[in-house]
Amino acid sequence: MSNAPTGAREGSLEAPTRHPLDWKNPAFYDQAAIDSELARAFDICHGCRRCVSLCQAFPVLFDLVDGSSTMEVDGVAPADFAKVVDQCYLCDLCYQTKCPYVPPHPWNLDFPHLMLRAKAAAHRRGETTTAAKILSSTSTVGKLSTIPVVVEAVNALNRSPTARKLLETSLGVHRDARVPAYTSNTARKRLRSLDGDGAAQVAGRTRGKVALFATCYCNYSAPQPVEDLAAVLRHNGIAVKLVEREVCCGMPKLELGDLDSVEKYKNANVPVLVAAIRDGFDISATIPSCVLMFKQELPLMFPEDADVQLVRQHIFDPFEYLWMRHQGGLLNTGFRNELGKIAYHAPCHQRVQNIGPKTRDVLALVPGTEIQMIERCSGHDGTYGVKKDTYELARKIARPVEARVQQIAPAHFASDCPMAASHIAHGMGDQPQAENPISLLRHAYGI
Repeated sequence: MSNAPTGAREGSLEAPTRHPLDWKNPAFYDQAAIDSELARAFDICHGCRRCVSLCQAFPVLFDLVDGSSTMEVDGVAPADFAKVVDQCYLCDLCYQTKCPYVPPHPWNLDFPHLMLRAKAAAHRRGETTTAAKILSSTSTVGKLSTIPVVVEAVNALNRSPTARKLLETSLGVHRDARVPAYTSNTARKRLRSLDGDGAAQVAGRTRGKVALFATCYCNYSAPQPVEDLAAVLRHNGIAVKLVEREVCCGMPKLELGDLDSVEKYKNANVPVLVAAIRDGFDISATIPSCVLMFKQELPLMFPEDADVQLVRQHIFDPFEYLWMRHQGGLLNTGFRNELGKIAYHAPCHQRVQNIGPKTRDVLALVPGTEIQMIERCSGHDGTYGVKKDTYELARKIARPVEARVQQIAPAHFASDCPMAASHIAHGMGDQPQAENPISLLRHAYGI
């Protein structure tokens, strides 16, 4: 490892830590400095290679190295570094589950945030395509696509082979990729009568009142899990309401490197969430990526923002919240229905929250239920799984998950991420169909 510090031990025994993202500093966008750090990081990765099975970024990197004149990173042209960056969709698994050189190790390797820095610099130089900007504008696209009358036309076009060919040409969405259907009966419309009234009992860090962040995807395309989460929480004596208003959490823009838009969304969302928290509510959402955004990425982007840090302390994955209630003796375990064998896919953005397999633990409380966990990436990861340039790669990443589901032969296949679940089910011809764990829990309760 020619560019790596010398004398450092192999691996680290300390818990990983994360440095704040210094994205306001002009030096953050200096391409020469980025290329130097990419070369250093790639040299470390080349000497390790334990992340080769995680995503396409590492095979691309190692192929570049192995095909170079020196068979080392110094033989790779810096212009080719972007080929690696383009394959990273910021799942964070390399940092949280594989890399032995993350801080506090002296080599201080944070591969995902280095990729983010390179993406941000490219975006600031104007290299982001119009199509990518549109696809990542989930709040705007969802709001327009769910207008009554418009929604039927949008869904019809998404089912039309001719229209899908045009969509592939215009926005780069692969004609065979599954795209979400939209509904005018959004989650926010379905649950607008929730008032959050009711007595609250504290259990651990949970306060017994929850304000739901509906999320773009679930609000406009998959409202049922939000409705089911509200029902499960209320069945457990937890007062529930929707947050007063919301826009995109910012994860799609983060994956694009558009950090200014992330800040704009933060400025819209955080004051509303803080108001709910100060009224005694905790926050939860049915998309792991949205929870992770408020738990990790925004706090690292805005480490001095007290409101951002307050939200970080009070936002929970749904099953993390329910497990804490169980530990406090407040979870209703009067289940009426068995669930049988479940093939459960744990999504990347939930795994890297470092909360443990709480979905599995809660579902395992249901009598007559067997959970087989699958801890591999689905390959969907935002727009990566639908774009023409990466769809086939996304399918390749998903195939081991699909094979495992079919090997399990479950009564139910579920993932906390509805996008990942849909992507996997699509590859299996919807045999079995994708379900959401919170919907299974509601079924187990018989409510």
